[in-house]
Amino acid sequence: MPTGRETTGLPTLPHERPVGQPPIEKTGEKVTIYINDQPVQADKGTNVLEACRAGGYDIPSLCYLRDLNTAGSCRVCVVEIEGTRTLQAACVYPVAEGLRVHTHTARVRRARRRAVELLLSEHNRECPTCVRSASCELQALARKVGARYSRLASQPRCEPKIVKNPFIVRDYSKCIKCRRCEAVCKNMQGIGVYTPLYRGYETVIAPAFERNLAEVACIACGQCVLACPTGSLTERSYVEEVWQVIDDPAKHVVVQAAPAIQVSIGEEFGLPVGTAVTGQLAAALRRLGFDSVFSTDFAADLTIMEETHELLHRIDKGGPLPLISSCSPGWIKMCEHFYPEFIDNLSTCKSPMEMFGALAKTYYAQKLGLDPREMVVVGVMPCTAKKYEAARPEMKTYGLPDVDYVLTTRELAGMLRMAGIHLNKLPQEEFDQPLGLASGAANIFAATGGVMEAAVRTALALTEGKETGRLEFTEFRGSSGIKEATVRLKGRDIRLGVAHGTNNAKKLLNRLKAGEKFHFIEIMACAGGCVGGGGQPITGDPAKPELTLEHRRQRAAGLYAMDLGKELRRSHENPAVKQVYEEFLGAPMSKKAKEILHTSYTARGKLPGFDLTNLQAPAGNLPGMLH
Repeated sequence: MPTGRETTGLPTLPHERPVGQPPIEKTGEKVTIYINDQPVQADKGTNVLEACRAGGYDIPSLCYLRDLNTAGSCRVCVVEIEGTRTLQAACVYPVAEGLRVHTHTARVRRARRRAVELLLSEHNRECPTCVRSASCELQALARKVGARYSRLASQPRCEPKIVKNPFIVRDYSKCIKCRRCEAVCKNMQGIGVYTPLYRGYETVIAPAFERNLAEVACIACGQCVLACPTGSLTERSYVEEVWQVIDDPAKHVVVQAAPAIQVSIGEEFGLPVGTAVTGQLAAALRRLGFDSVFSTDFAADLTIMEETHELLHRIDKGGPLPLISSCSPGWIKMCEHFYPEFIDNLSTCKSPMEMFGALAKTYYAQKLGLDPREMVVVGVMPCTAKKYEAARPEMKTYGLPDVDYVLTTRELAGMLRMAGIHLNKLPQEEFDQPLGLASGAANIFAATGGVMEAAVRTALALTEGKETGRLEFTEFRGSSGIKEATVRLKGRDIRLGVAHGTNNAKKLLNRLKAGEKFHFIEIMACAGGCVGGGGQPITGDPAKPELTLEHRRQRAAGLYAMDLGKELRRSHENPAVKQVYEEFLGAPMSKKAKEILHTSYTARGKLPGFDLTNLQAPAGNLPGMLH
């Protein structure tokens, strides 16, 4: 499908690069440009927008995502450049020696204001009730350029919200066609399910033939939701359903909070990024009305026990290697769509969220004498893909779904505000027992490399027959897209790999296909791991990826600090995990453990839902679709 100006049939200008084309290579050389007659040193190869921002002029932008989306389509960042007849989009105009730029002339101010007014004329302006009201970039931009009202006739799109899958909702009446969702999906995640369809006013950014995301190779990671500047893309909300079961006295509602929530939800209440609020979170969930309040961290320890024994078994018995982690549902869906040849390599372990739900409706229900059919398990997760995972038919135990509803960090924060609960003013409380105790290894699960580090800690201790001294494995930490290390295990060198972000996963998997050998690989669908999940707070400026990356680093640092402060730092040391095996499961990889804690996956193909023998658009599409 054509992109950029090619979509409209117009020629691509020399200085404009469509979505998907790599950015200009920076050479390290400097040039002198003049911004509002002031000399500024800029990197040769950068664009005028970046040069102006570095020089202290914060030019507004909307469609621009550094190194991801340089289409120049919204025209909000226009500047006046001496020697050119028309205003130029700063995000796609390269700097050059002696270039003279004017950032806020009357002509520029009028053009920016008119561009925003045009966007507002097509926009569904239900701002007070929109889920993005407090964080809408279009709303903030209108204030910045002085567009206090639109002088143009309002023609918002009148299309119903598309709520046809359990993870992401699309509202075309709020889409401003910035194509940031397309750029993030294609250039950052390497998936590419979005593309521009139709022409002019009828243009929409959607999967081919306007298919629902559940009918294409979408991995449900939600990075498009984080990139969307308005409320056009949001998570599928289950807040009302959760309120209903909380209010139902016949239901015993169990809630579990993932490790990443403990270092991210504080941001929604004004706390510094990465602040650990574990105790306050437990208190807040209890005050919302949940009957039992737990941490998914316990099940992370359980996952390490099962996955580590699975790895040792495959190494000893010659099972499919490398073993590849299965904690990230976005990665699992990517594997099913794009790399089905590696399905046998996937760990059969359910994710910690699903393991917890399965144990809650079996082990915990038995201990409390509860009817599992009257239990509701709610997961609070940093991830939209977890909503998809909970709806998978494989994620059932003895006929009941392991997890009934999944809330994102943002949804839980909304519920707390609705209930008037101020998280940062609550006392420290403990999670309920026996499924509330966790080791430090479980805390770091939410950071890229954390699963690997936790598994190595336990694998070394189990195979050496004693608790080894080393606990920190810094080679698995940090923001490098792919990390590699070798450890000595059972007298042999074991090669390990870590990838985060599915574009990096593709690179590592392609190396496997080319013949490289690994024993164990951890893959997370989102950059940074769960700390960067699609359900996390929307903070920072997406056009400045270094800020977003820094937020993810700070959240990860909070998790590592939690681990460092724990007395128990290996999963197999957790007494609650030992108790579950003694009282219920028997042993890791036992028959009962496999029934409850393990699953299987299915190849889906790159074009699920398409009949390739008679390929046509579904009924109801508008005329003029680009074929």
